[in-house]
Amino acid sequence: MKLGIIGFGRLGKLITRYLAQDFTVYVYDKINCDREITQLGAIPASFKDICELPAIIPVVPISKFENVVKKISKYVKPGTLVIDVCSVKEFPVKAMKKLLPKKVSILGTHPMFGPDSAADTLYGTKIVLCDVRMEDTQFEKIKLYLQRHGIKTIECSPKEHDKDISHSLLLTHFIGRSLMGVGAHELKIDTKGYRRLMKILQTVENDSWELFEDMNKYNKYAKKTRQEFIKSIDRIDKKVKKL
Repeated sequence: MKLGIIGFGRLGKLITRYLAQDFTVYVYDKINCDREITQLGAIPASFKDICELPAIIPVVPISKFENVVKKISKYVKPGTLVIDVCSVKEFPVKAMKKLLPKKVSILGTHPMFGPDSAADTLYGTKIVLCDVRMEDTQFEKIKLYLQRHGIKTIECSPKEHDKDISHSLLLTHFIGRSLMGVGAHELKIDTKGYRRLMKILQTVENDSWELFEDMNKYNKYAKKTRQEFIKSIDRIDKKVKKL
């Protein structure tokens, strides 16, 4: 099967590397990455050529996603499957349903792994699947493919995803960015709990500020989660001040 990937950033490279082992993968990026694309076993292609393939995966920042989908809609054929991999789900799903022709299939996903956590293997990782507009047989084939590669599939609605992710991924990144802000680093005298905090720091330090902004801007539950967390810290601080 042929499929196309739009975007060759850190996540795009990871997805390309794994999918090229099983499919004929074509990749487009606005920057010339032909040599690296070829090294990963994929084929460089133009944007238009990507849009004419049976399956398309835009791997772009959330803030750029809607504009990319608009461009895809100009060339995409009936029966094509468009798969998003954004770390929020309500926003991209709404954009795809609004902008893509009705005869185009849509699958919302969120790989719960990245270039650091899945550098060596996908086995034991998780991926969220939102069946937006697909044939049942097609959805089941994709799910089975993922499971055969050791990936746990989680089916839910975009709303359920965004509510839960605001407490897990977004809160983790918020804490990680806060640790970076106070200059947290490995210490000779530490505790197991502190070393666990350092793991949170390692989780977010390689991700861009753009990703952090986008996750908070495009997830409508993010603000409330942040506020609740900050209020909790403030309550604890006030108790300590009374000592």
